[in-house]
Amino acid sequence: MTVRSFDGRIPRIDKGSYVHPSADVFGDVTIGRGCWIGPGARLRGDYGTIVVGDYSSIEDNCVVHARPGETTRIGDWVTIGHGCVIHTATVQDYAVVGMGSIVSDWAVVGVWGVVGEGAVVKQNQQVPDDHIAVGVPARILEKPVPEEYKAQWSEFKKVYVNLARRYPDELQDLE
Repeated sequence: MTVRSFDGRIPRIDKGSYVHPSADVFGDVTIGRGCWIGPGARLRGDYGTIVVGDYSSIEDNCVVHARPGETTRIGDWVTIGHGCVIHTATVQDYAVVGMGSIVSDWAVVGVWGVVGEGAVVKQNQQVPDDHIAVGVPARILEKPVPEEYKAQWSEFKKVYVNLARRYPDELQDLE
């Protein structure tokens, strides 16, 4: 894991969170309790600010960044799937951002908002609470996120919280 300060900006990572050895976290980055930051993830707070709430997972090869003087916010219990880009955006509590998606400048993904795999949530776009966005550019589906989906994803989210507890002791280098 590479954790570095930059220009006097120092990352703050809760001791109960896990950052993979191949991930990079530098600058003005705050990571809350019980988070899992996956292999190859880059959280770059060099001239912007990144705030990650509690129990969120930022999976393998994600890039999280913010414009100068601005903030990217990721709420509590958020899942950011493999290979996503989150840039000067807000992803609110319990949201799920599918693999390979982009959430661009000043976009907001609401509480329990879902961004489908490979979707592009463009600048200033809003994904309302309990709604699904799919496609390029993303369009909002009319029907809300089903309760069964929320129940299923609530369990999936706990898997990463558990991994954040287990990885420090169980991930072993092999010669």
